[in-house]
Amino acid sequence: MTIKKMNHMGVIVKDLSATKTFFLDIGLELKGEWEVEEEWMYHFVGQHNVKATCAGFGAPDDQTWIELIKFHYPEEDSVQQMSLAIQHIAFSVNDIEGIVASLKEKGTGVISAIQHYNDSCKLCYVRGPEGIIVELAEEIN
Repeated sequence: MTIKKMNHMGVIVKDLSATKTFFLDIGLELKGEWEVEEEWMYHFVGQHNVKATCAGFGAPDDQTWIELIKFHYPEEDSVQQMSLAIQHIAFSVNDIEGIVASLKEKGTGVISAIQHYNDSCKLCYVRGPEGIIVELAEEIN
């Protein structure tokens, strides 16, 4: 048995609008938005009467899918704890300097300067809305 690929990652957020803007700013594409208000979500959050708004983002290569989930009810505090295990999300990028400069102009928190890692890539960590940490990596040829 082997894993073929990561299917997607779900991230619970309080401010869907700000988080959507952040992911657009780093170069992901908004692939769809939808509302969920169904009993089958009980298996996901362990509560009845769930309502959420979701936004799906993909990378241009269609190999990455991230779902942002904003719960309207149950109360956010009762489901927010599910996102605490996410430490960071990593993306391979082109022009890391340009992306980081653009994010800085928009007020995004930059955790680390762009650094070289083992002469194989340049790395930078940024903090988006909701405290989401994103690692940006550009291969060095």
